[in-house]
Amino acid sequence: MTRDEAAADGDAAADDEFDAVVYDLDGTLVRLAVDWDAAARDAVSLFERHGHDVADADLWGLLERADSAGIRGELESLLGEHEVDGAERADRLSHADELPRGVPTGVCSLNCEAACRVALDRHGLADSVDVVVGRDSVGTYKPDPEPLLATLRDLGVPPERAVFVGDSERDELTANRAGVSFRYV
Repeated sequence: MTRDEAAADGDAAADDEFDAVVYDLDGTLVRLAVDWDAAARDAVSLFERHGHDVADADLWGLLERADSAGIRGELESLLGEHEVDGAERADRLSHADELPRGVPTGVCSLNCEAACRVALDRHGLADSVDVVVGRDSVGTYKPDPEPLLATLRDLGVPPERAVFVGDSERDELTANRAGVSFRYV
């Protein structure tokens, strides 16, 4: 079966075609039960307490502005609390049934690493995943390629021998920037 046939059949990646499979987490293996509206309200309140008017920004825009506002650590902590809470109540998705794979397997997520680990533990997937890289694991986050490349370095597999499986354009852009094959779920 070719890579494209595997993708068309719903198999995210044929094990004999790739030396590693890296999954996005939320929307791919599990669905985190995060109240993103509450997280955004809390983030806006944090910025406002520090004297920043951010009424026009969305949550990911706030994340991008956190460094210049000098509150990255506080914002990461606040978002992490929401994400971990959502991970504790996460629903398992059908692609989680692909685990364990016959090749090194990683998770590269825009969520914080702790939430990824909680969700994987909750659904008995942690032993099937060799490496977990979250938004806070490296200095950048998706769609920057560094989180995916860091995942592959830790797996010991070059980008051209791996596939990234995700559910969003951001995931696809990350894979393209990293030189990694991509499959939508």
